[in-house]
Amino acid sequence: MASRPTSDSMMTLAIHDQRLAKPGPQNNAALRDYDSVRRAIAFISEHWRTQPTIEAMADAAGVTPDELHHLFRRWAGLTPKAFMQALTLDHAKHLLRDSASILDAALDSGLSGPGRLHDLFVTHEAMSPGEWKNGGAGLTLGYGFHASPFGTAVVMASGRGLAGLAFADPGDEHAALADMRARWPNATYVEDVEGTAPLAQRIFNTKLWRPDQPLRVVLIGTDFEVRVWETLLKIPMGRAVSYSDIACKIEKPKASRAVGAAVGKNPVSFVVPCHRALGKDGKLTGYHWGITRKQAMLGWEAGQLGIQ
Repeated sequence: MASRPTSDSMMTLAIHDQRLAKPGPQNNAALRDYDSVRRAIAFISEHWRTQPTIEAMADAAGVTPDELHHLFRRWAGLTPKAFMQALTLDHAKHLLRDSASILDAALDSGLSGPGRLHDLFVTHEAMSPGEWKNGGAGLTLGYGFHASPFGTAVVMASGRGLAGLAFADPGDEHAALADMRARWPNATYVEDVEGTAPLAQRIFNTKLWRPDQPLRVVLIGTDFEVRVWETLLKIPMGRAVSYSDIACKIEKPKASRAVGAAVGKNPVSFVVPCHRALGKDGKLTGYHWGITRKQAMLGWEAGQLGIQ
C-alpha cells in the first residue's frame, strides 16, 4: 500500500496557519460569500448593457444593497460598482495592453519587477515525460477540500509540491475531484485535509505571498502543455495575454488553438494563472471551471491591486 503523505513533507511547502481550511463558521462564511458573489456576477454578465442598479444586483445575489456593498468590500476590496467596471470588455482590453511585450518584460524583471509585487511567488518544476505518460503510476497525491474566495477548492499535492488545484460550486465537489483524478488515473490518491490545508492558506491568503517563501508547484503534462503553463506563470497580476501571443512566445505562432486547449487543461488553476489568458479582442472565451469563476478571479485581482 502506498505511504501516506506526511504533514511534515507538506509543511515544507507552506507555513502552519490553517485557519482558512479548518471546518467551522469561518470556512462556511467564505463559501457563502462566494456563492452570493457568483450570483451577482452572473446577473451582471446578463444585464451589463442596461447598467443594473445596486438594488437589482443585490436582489439577484439574495442580499440587501447594504449587505452587497459590505460583501464586495470584504471579498475583493471593491465597491459593487467598481467590481462591475472590472468585468467590462473595456477593462479586459486594458488588461491586454502591450500583450506581446508582457512576456518579454517578465523575463527581464523576474520576481523583482514592479508588476510582481502582488503575485503569489511561485517556483516550479516539471515531471519527466515518462512520469506523465504512465498516468501517474507510482505517484501519491494527497488531496483536500478547502474554502477559497472562489468556492470550494480541491487542493492536490505530492511530496514535491502543489500538483493540482480545482474549483467547485456547491454539490459539484466530487465531480471536480473526479475530473482531476482522471488526469493521472494510475496515481494513488489519499485524502489529506490536514496536510493540504497549509497550501490552501498559502495560496489564498495574500499576506502570505512572500518571495522568501515561494510556493512550490510541480507541473504534470506533455512537453507542449508544460511550456504553455510556464508561459502563463510569467503573466503578472493586473495584466493579461492573448492566446496568439502565448503561441508566438513558445515559437508556435500557428498553434493558438492548441495553446487554448493546453490552457484549458492547466491542472493548477489560479496559481498558474490561466484566467489571465484572453482572446485578442478582450473576450474571456472560456474557463474550465466556469466563466463566472474566471470573471470572479479577474475582479478579485483588480481589488488586490486597488483598482477603483
